[in-house]
Amino acid sequence: MPRVIFNTATTLDGFLADDDDSLSWLFVVPGADDAENAFGGFLEGIGALIMGSTTYEWLLAHEKLLEHPEKWYYTGKPAFVMSTRDLPAVPGADLRFRSGDVTAVWDELAAAAGDRDVWIVGGGDLVGQFADAALLDEIRVSIAPTTLGSGRPLLPRRLESDRLRLEKVAQAGQFAELVYSVRTAS
Repeated sequence: MPRVIFNTATTLDGFLADDDDSLSWLFVVPGADDAENAFGGFLEGIGALIMGSTTYEWLLAHEKLLEHPEKWYYTGKPAFVMSTRDLPAVPGADLRFRSGDVTAVWDELAAAAGDRDVWIVGGGDLVGQFADAALLDEIRVSIAPTTLGSGRPLLPRRLESDRLRLEKVAQAGQFAELVYSVRTAS
């Protein structure tokens, strides 16, 4: 069975995006290129990815993917998009639009990942659903030296320290990278 990993960047005060769902804060952090360089190795271990509709729509708009489908970064990897709305597909991308509870798509997602891991691209509520279903194995978070005061929370669920074990701490440019294994709730 594949591991499910949430790998993301967050602000020092725990937000994935600002109130307008923008990640502009992320791209101006000095050393962001250093942190990005290590990402390729992570992506090699990923067999399938899953994201919420807000994350997918941000990718569509930010990269102008409908006009430039060649910018789809996840070529060759099945990408599941959880949404209750009809969304446009990036031409040529292996996109699978699904709705409902994450447990309803788990078997298909795990089969698509094969012997590799599943990456939860975002957002926080989707990660929370995986945690609630005892399907979240690891949280990898790169903390940026930025505060927003408000926005989209990193993980809008309560996970206490008995469920999280710190496995690794590293520095990449101005980012502090933390890796936690996630235990099933007792």
